[in-house]
Amino acid sequence: MAAFAAGVKIDAFAYMPVQDFGNAFSTFIAQNYGAKKEDRIRRGLKEPVALSMACSILISLLVWIFAPSLMALFVSPGETAVIREGTRYLRIEGAFYAGIDCLFLLYGLYRALGKPAMSLVLAYALSAIEVVGIWWSVPIGWTLADIVGILYYLRHRDRLMA
Repeated sequence: MAAFAAGVKIDAFAYMPVQDFGNAFSTFIAQNYGAKKEDRIRRGLKEPVALSMACSILISLLVWIFAPSLMALFVSPGETAVIREGTRYLRIEGAFYAGIDCLFLLYGLYRALGKPAMSLVLAYALSAIEVVGIWWSVPIGWTLADIVGILYYLRHRDRLMA
């Protein structure tokens, strides 16, 4: 629990920039959707996604490298088991920040287009694999939600823009 509590604090701080990308993306989409500028939306999809993904990959790399030091900000140095487990958590989660990034962008897109109901939960199913199963459930959940969101967008993009 201590490793998770510290790891979640670091996670929240680490992916805050990409969450803000999603919010800005939502504003961009909503303004252009309201102005009926579908061509601008389509043209404007690539650059924000590329920039946001580059940012999340850089953050992932930094979290991977500095995970033990980051844990030490929240846990006393003598709690080596907590730091070790928290580092494992951060390295699993942190390696997949591009997944939550994509999810924030999709949420922003769907909020802007008036279709906000997209989510998945699977921590319970994977918890049978021990604690590490819960750590893995988060990026797996992000990935599954990304796949659903992207497939939905590709299948319904003409209707969404109408």
